[in-house]
Amino acid sequence: MIRALTGYSTRRPWKVIALWAVLGVVLSALTPTLFDRVTQNQAGDFLPRSYDSAAALHIAKERFGVNPDATTVTVLVARSDGKALSAADQKRVEAEAATLGKRRVIMPREDDGPQQFLIPDRSQTPRIAPAMTAPDRSFELLSVELIGNRADKGVQGVYRTFREAARTQFSQAGMRTGFTGALADTVDTVDSRKTATTVGSGLIMGLIILLNVLVFRSVLAALLPLLSVAMIGFVAAGAVAGAAMLTGLKLDASTPGLINVVLFGIGIDYLLFLLFRFREQLRARPEQSAREVAAQVSGRVGTAITSAALTIVAAFATLGVATFGQFRSMGPAIAVAVLVMLLGSLTLLPALLAAAGRKMFWPSRAALHGEPREGRAARLGALVTRRPLMMLTASVALLAALAAGLIGIRMDYGQGGSGAQTPAAATAAEISRTLPAGVSDPTSVFVTATNGGTLTADRLDGLSRALTQVKGVGQVARTVLNKDHRAARIDLYPTADPQSQQARDLASGPIRAAVAQHTPAGTSAHVGGTPAIIADMSAAVDHDLTIVFPVAAALIALILLLLLRSLLAPVILMLSVGLGFAATLGAATLLFQHVLGKPGVSFALPLVLFLFVVALGTDYNILITDRIREEMRRPGTARAAVARALQHTTPAIATAGVVLAASFASLITSPGNEQLAFAMTLGIMLSALVVSLVLVPALAALLGRAMWWPIRPRPTAGGHRQDRATEPVPEPDRATAY
Repeated sequence: MIRALTGYSTRRPWKVIALWAVLGVVLSALTPTLFDRVTQNQAGDFLPRSYDSAAALHIAKERFGVNPDATTVTVLVARSDGKALSAADQKRVEAEAATLGKRRVIMPREDDGPQQFLIPDRSQTPRIAPAMTAPDRSFELLSVELIGNRADKGVQGVYRTFREAARTQFSQAGMRTGFTGALADTVDTVDSRKTATTVGSGLIMGLIILLNVLVFRSVLAALLPLLSVAMIGFVAAGAVAGAAMLTGLKLDASTPGLINVVLFGIGIDYLLFLLFRFREQLRARPEQSAREVAAQVSGRVGTAITSAALTIVAAFATLGVATFGQFRSMGPAIAVAVLVMLLGSLTLLPALLAAAGRKMFWPSRAALHGEPREGRAARLGALVTRRPLMMLTASVALLAALAAGLIGIRMDYGQGGSGAQTPAAATAAEISRTLPAGVSDPTSVFVTATNGGTLTADRLDGLSRALTQVKGVGQVARTVLNKDHRAARIDLYPTADPQSQQARDLASGPIRAAVAQHTPAGTSAHVGGTPAIIADMSAAVDHDLTIVFPVAAALIALILLLLLRSLLAPVILMLSVGLGFAATLGAATLLFQHVLGKPGVSFALPLVLFLFVVALGTDYNILITDRIREEMRRPGTARAAVARALQHTTPAIATAGVVLAASFASLITSPGNEQLAFAMTLGIMLSALVVSLVLVPALAALLGRAMWWPIRPRPTAGGHRQDRATEPVPEPDRATAY
């Protein structure tokens, strides 16, 4: 199947290229609209109904008409001269708010091109209502409801437009304004990092291009990976959105961005694997036609790429069994995207090699016809095979030292601010000096009648009084009944920051205990709001970790077993990538929790990191072990085979690892992704440069052909049958120089 795809693509390259180009152009235009239909905003929507906060969210939507796609901005309005608000001032504030609430906010467009009409229009009329007045009358709060995800650029644009309009209108009335909430904090952070994001993305892209130019000494080989992977990425994104629509899966707003980074990284990885082997064969067999070389190389490397991609697919597909919906949808989405990238790697990439031929490495002639020196890769191979025990001990010691950082690890379930000193954070701090911190994001108790009767505020007075006695609850709002009086809502304003561990402990502990004890007979009650949702997310994630880890590990081990046809080699590879995962998570814990003083590591980091580092790290292990086994089928000692494998494979793995790490490093400019960016960058570098190029080869040198027990590769006089035509010249003076 693999050779059939690569063979057809190299025989009919222009047809394959044209097909991918058409698909890429069409889906790049449609994907934003498609993704808009399959993303959702509320973290609580990702929890099963069995969780208390999810049940509360359902009541809020069904009984109180709460829009699940709404995001709330709290606006602080105060006199510019710092004096207390008078009764006339308050009436003026409410009048100005009513005027703003009738004005439609038009989403700004970044360009006037034809594609703008395919971008979802977020223009809307905000819902504005008075929320609360400070006890000292120093300010009044307004609640502004906007529809859309705070990560959506269109929604961010609408908020900016509304913010400027509100500032101008209240300023003319002699008032100053402040804005806070998740959306306000996100926009402030994005704006403060705009220059850093632009410069950082440009530097990373430039680094990738420069690295390819230096390695291949070719402009075409440097740019072609970016263009081809981008084309496949457009198709993959469309496939993910289409699959989500067909299956009814809802994606988190961050998933498309994560998919783009993953596809960019692994797509360039796979193309680099092909390019290095393509160049190696062109050097070794200059008399052979480039199209034949492309077919042979694509068929050979395609097997390793397929195994590597299926490892990632299997790992992320296991998230389909998770209870937390964000994981359950993200896993299959990434799996679908990687499958499309695999298809592109077996069709479009071979077609590009066949179409470009030796011109792929233009304008450098030395890339194909020079007499390269014995380079760093050969010296690394000699060092690892000459001192395998020392190199093994050093690599294990390094990874173990980093893994020691796991001692005392804590999970951080914060979902709100970035932690930066933004204007939104300053406004929140001003509010909390006179009002409970939970005013802008209350914890809510929803009560429903279960006996067919109706509810009254008096019937729930006992519950309200009990909630006021809970330590940590700063204020309890009056009971609000829905239209048919069969449901009620009681808002609580905790004194702790809604994103803090203290607020989560309060919601999941004393508040729920008080609700359970004082809920009237014939009714049921559920605690909702951000702290309660995050507390339930914590329980769901802890449950998922106990399921996904072993299932993913078992599937990856099974794939390695089928690929390597060995019992010992898969165990070695799984232990090595597991140690790499522990080292990466330990390093992230050391930096963020112990050095920077964060509450802990992000709750999603262990699971996402496990899947990425284990799956992507296994990619590099598959490439090196596949080449080691290939070399062991040729005459000579096992250590010589390991040295040759390192000599030929090190440049591909090292370059691919740096490129993939750089693509993940680009996430550091996105608010809330600092930990993921650091951990993924470090994890990929450790997997590529330490595990795959030192630890695994050192073990292979120590164990020799016994590593492949019980089916050991046997050396033959002519080498492995499939690779005789592509066998490079083994003499040192003909070694590939990297």
